[in-house]
Amino acid sequence: MDVAVSKALQDKLYDKRKAGALELEALIRSCLADNNHDRIAKIVHQLCHDYAYAVHQPHARNGGLIGLAAAAIALGSEVARYLQEIVPPVLACFSDQDARVRYYACESMYNIAKVAKGEILLYFNDVFDALCKLAADSELSVKNGAELLDRLVKDIVSESAATYASIIVDSSSIEHGSDSGHEPETAFSLPKFIPLLQERIHVLNPFTRSFLTSWITLLDSIPDLELVAYLPSFLGGLLKYLTDANIDVHTTTKQALDKFLSEIRKISAVKKGIAESKKGKDAGRRRSGSSTAIDSPDVGVLKVELKAADDAEVDNAEADDAPADDTTHPDGASSVSAALENGSDLDDPEDEWIPGQDVQIEYQKILDILVTFLSESRNEEIQLTTLKWIEAFLDICPEDILLFTPRLLAQVLPALSSDGSMVKQAAGRVNQALMNYVVSLPEEPSKQTESTEQAARAPSGSAPVAPSNGLGRLREATTNLEGRRESTPALRSTRKPPSPEPAEPLPRAPDSRTPEPPAETASIASKAHIDFDYEAAVNALTLQFLHEHEATRVAALAWLIMLHRKSPRRILAIHDGTFPALLKTLSDPAEAVVTRDLLLLSQISKNSDDSYFTSFMVNLLKLFCTDRRLLETRGNLIVRQLCTSLSAERIYRTMADILSSSSDPSAANPSPDPEIDDIEFASIMVQNLNNNLITAPELSELRKRLRNLDSSKDAQTFFTTLFRAWCVNAVATFSLCLLAQAYEQAYELLKLFAEMEMTVTTLIQIDKLVQLLESPVFTYLRMQLLEPERYPHLYKCLYGLLMLLPQSSAFAALKNRLNSVSAIGYLHIPNRGAAVPTTPSSVSTFERQNRLKAREDGGIRWTELLEKFRTTQERLRKAQQRALNPHAELEEAGSPESAKAVVERRPPSAASGRGVGHAQQGTKDQGMINGQAGLRNARTGGLAQFGRFAGGVAKGKAKK
Repeated sequence: MDVAVSKALQDKLYDKRKAGALELEALIRSCLADNNHDRIAKIVHQLCHDYAYAVHQPHARNGGLIGLAAAAIALGSEVARYLQEIVPPVLACFSDQDARVRYYACESMYNIAKVAKGEILLYFNDVFDALCKLAADSELSVKNGAELLDRLVKDIVSESAATYASIIVDSSSIEHGSDSGHEPETAFSLPKFIPLLQERIHVLNPFTRSFLTSWITLLDSIPDLELVAYLPSFLGGLLKYLTDANIDVHTTTKQALDKFLSEIRKISAVKKGIAESKKGKDAGRRRSGSSTAIDSPDVGVLKVELKAADDAEVDNAEADDAPADDTTHPDGASSVSAALENGSDLDDPEDEWIPGQDVQIEYQKILDILVTFLSESRNEEIQLTTLKWIEAFLDICPEDILLFTPRLLAQVLPALSSDGSMVKQAAGRVNQALMNYVVSLPEEPSKQTESTEQAARAPSGSAPVAPSNGLGRLREATTNLEGRRESTPALRSTRKPPSPEPAEPLPRAPDSRTPEPPAETASIASKAHIDFDYEAAVNALTLQFLHEHEATRVAALAWLIMLHRKSPRRILAIHDGTFPALLKTLSDPAEAVVTRDLLLLSQISKNSDDSYFTSFMVNLLKLFCTDRRLLETRGNLIVRQLCTSLSAERIYRTMADILSSSSDPSAANPSPDPEIDDIEFASIMVQNLNNNLITAPELSELRKRLRNLDSSKDAQTFFTTLFRAWCVNAVATFSLCLLAQAYEQAYELLKLFAEMEMTVTTLIQIDKLVQLLESPVFTYLRMQLLEPERYPHLYKCLYGLLMLLPQSSAFAALKNRLNSVSAIGYLHIPNRGAAVPTTPSSVSTFERQNRLKAREDGGIRWTELLEKFRTTQERLRKAQQRALNPHAELEEAGSPESAKAVVERRPPSAASGRGVGHAQQGTKDQGMINGQAGLRNARTGGLAQFGRFAGGVAKGKAKK
């Protein structure tokens, strides 16, 4: 430079520096006119190193910046060859501590970019990085200058980023491009820019965030760049912007995300449309080819087709190279050649480029980001956005979501109980859509795959309709031709487009004339089914049982029920860890949760063997034994729901066997679990089961079977099983006999009641039984009171109950009922002096009256059942004594005379007719005291008067 110009550029006054820049501009123009590029290079080098890089001389640095801008203006279109030296010092000034230097750097870069235009895109990353920092500058003037430069760069990018190639190209790249035929590389490279954007996207400053979202929106609006293909690189940062307090950042971010989602939908629709069109054309081509080959009446055409079938490879190659307007075959026949040419014509639209058809979107990476944000963020806006995207992806690429189903369930189900109504609704839609898709998956992919492989391996000659081997070879050659066309680089994509209807199971088509099935659809469906991880999904659902909200727990059980219905074998293979959680869920306070839990347990039991069912019953009884509150509050609901879903007889028979073995240590089959070896619990459980047996509408068929014992051997066996288990509860055993119309057996039980200790608990159960006798279930029993000659022991049973009851409300009710039919009973009492007729007819009538017939004949051994009842009650009495006075029991057990005393204390048999033994009198007072305690704990509000009366009786006996 001239000395005057150099001195002017270092002046502290702006006007003098500007005048020096104008002189410098004129000097460079003259050098350019003289083609003196050497001097221009030296001037540019002097401006950069002596001025722009003069860190400790701010005026010289400002002069260098304005001088570089003047040089760029003077160079005009020739500036491209000097940008490599001009741009770096200007960029270095963007980070200067002096605000004026930063402002002049913005001004200088603005002028340089305005002249360079597309060439500045070679330094786009550096310029973008500098602008990103200046967007949050503390100086307003610097921020305004950076905004002007940002607008200019955005205009340049919008116009030239997709197409502009730099004029400064290396000779090696030119040779490479000319040899290979590739187009030169554009100045702007989106793959090189994405790492910078990925680094800057995590800033916190709202101005910088606004700057980044504006650039993302701009780059996405340029069709040829396809920024959406790189969405996983910066999607996480954009989602974080939704929590920004700045309303502008929030609004622009939401608009950008909505635009990306809309673009993804369009790209997916384009790919599905192309795949559907291609599939339809292929099917139409196959149909037209087969109809032409089979239905054409022209013999000459058939000959040409046979000839074409023999030379399939040659014809196919010629068809690929033939022009579109060639409609005749060289031999004069046009049928086959026209068909092949029409096929190539049909392929022409596929060769046309449609915007979006080549864009490869990484759905799985996007879903990973969405699910991660859904799990980690509690912000309502982020949850709404992620759920909206996931719902859209369930329609776009449901097969990719299957991989994330376990993680997704762990977040969507809790969102069903969200405080925000919009989040709750969005989660409900996602949950329903995901469940519908999983339901639509093929149940047995292995079978479909085998059938598909068999069809693919089937020879072409085995088609149902094949007039000649030549036609079969023709169709095979046409299919191979289509396969080659589909595999061309122009049509092949790295990622298979999803099926248009992925939610529908694959139809099992009958025999087809075409040997090749739709392998792509089958492979997608099979892959989707394989990708679904049942075990991880079940584990994620099981964890939701611990959630505090009912809606989440209900949804988790609904998923498990659906998965078990869909694939029972897969769920059964992993039920070991889930089974304890399902049992624990029975204690849930929500009735809807318990109902679905029981439905799932019932489904699992239906699809399992007897050992699993028995284990289920054992664990259920164990749960009742350890959680008595559950037995009191939900015991009846659980039993009734299970009887609705499963066989009621199977449930009662299995539970009776378990309870019988647990209450009888001498049983042939001991209890499967020592924790339920509690005779007191067995008595309570039998009482609950008996109440359900009498009152539950779900057990009406079971009651009908028990009322007809003589009808089948199975009914007698079932009654015997129940009787042995019911022996731990005297009143339940008596009511079972009444239900089975075994009145004589019931009367024998009442005789044993007289030898037992009548505790208040027993009297309360009798009181409830009297109330049940007035219910519709025992209508048949009340009607049988009108026939005393047929049911003589029924009167004895009811009058026996009346004698056991103290005078209470139940006593009055039963007495009124018996008084209403007492006159009928007196009419049928035989005269004591009259002789009983002994005609054969009278004997047979008596046998019909006694529906038990002989006590040892038939299928029920009544004597053994009575003995079982007597021994069980004796063990129950001893267990109660041990509970009341454990120390006395230990001392008694240690004495030598204890064994003999126990033997002598055994109650007499019913056949001897003797009353209660003296050994039982010693514990009567103690038993009545226990009865009073039981009465205080009993929740029978309607028996208040009876309770007070029973307590008075107990006190009177104690005084005696």
